Amino acid sequence: QVQVVESGGGLVQPGGSLRLSCAASGFTSDSNTITWFRQAPGKEREGVACISISDLSTYYADSVKGRFIISRDVAKNTVDLQMNNLKPEDTAVYYCATGWSRCAIYGPAYRLYPYWGQGTQVTVSS
Repeated sequence: QVQVVESGGGLVQPGGSLRLSCAASGFTSDSNTITWFRQAPGKEREGVACISISDLSTYYADSVKGRFIISRDVAKNTVDLQMNNLKPEDTAVYYCATGWSRCAIYGPAYRLYPYWGQGTQVTVSS
């Protein structure tokens, strides 16, 4: 059974940083990727960043390129999302998802992922 748990959200001022962590267990052969999504009130869930567990290749949404970094922490057995230079428009509930064999973050990619965490709130405000 695949379990996914996020942590690390909170309130931060514009220009600040936060680090989110995703702990996933019970991997199957279809769970080769870990993807972060986010959903703001009244908006569709959107892909933010994805990492391939097999070759550590990464993919980012244009809106976060150069500011967010997704990485695997082998010691903690987590996939982390380092978010820098945060903007008010980054405010959303952030979700970690797995269960799809290839990275997919564009359009309605969230429909491909069967396993989700409970989400963690990130609020960027002064």
